[in-house]
Amino acid sequence: MSRPAQRRIGLTGGIATGKSTVGALLAGRGLPVLDADQFAREALAPGQPATEAVLARYGGAVAGEPEGSLDRAALGRIVFANEEERRWLEALVHPLVRQRFERELAALADAPTVVLMVPLLFEAKLDALCSEVWLVDCEEDQQLKRLMVRDGLGEKEARGRLAAQWPLARKRALADVVIDHRGSDTQLSERLWERVSGRLRTQGSGTT
Repeated sequence: MSRPAQRRIGLTGGIATGKSTVGALLAGRGLPVLDADQFAREALAPGQPATEAVLARYGGAVAGEPEGSLDRAALGRIVFANEEERRWLEALVHPLVRQRFERELAALADAPTVVLMVPLLFEAKLDALCSEVWLVDCEEDQQLKRLMVRDGLGEKEARGRLAAQWPLARKRALADVVIDHRGSDTQLSERLWERVSGRLRTQGSGTT
């Protein structure tokens, strides 16, 4: 598979591994960071065609406030409990997210380096847009506990959400850089720069 000439870092990991923290650190170094989760939220904003499609499929079970908005927690409970429904939603939203990435990348064509922060980078085949992949990694039991605390989920529900993504072990084998987040956020920051500062200096990112 050919990779783009522009340096595009695909930043991924599992849910609750620390991608957003790393994305914020890279943005603080001046790198443009494109966030797939943000694009997905915007695709499902009130009045959007995808939102209308979701409301037409599930009705009041996912209707939120104000009128025309989605109750995202209710939608999550439906799609993470039913693989067919999850795949329906992904087939609706993933193409919209990809189109948004393509528009944003066109607008950033002159940027030396762009970060694409995508939880489902491999699953959605968005790694084809990237020149390299960085994985934020931790132990899977840590990931489970962090997800339960972060989102207030029970163990069964949290395991269901993890099962909807590729396991970290599968992603590790495909990543160009693995960033260890087995400790605190402070340790994550230290390990990030230890791991990638040389790459940022030597590969034309324009950062220091």
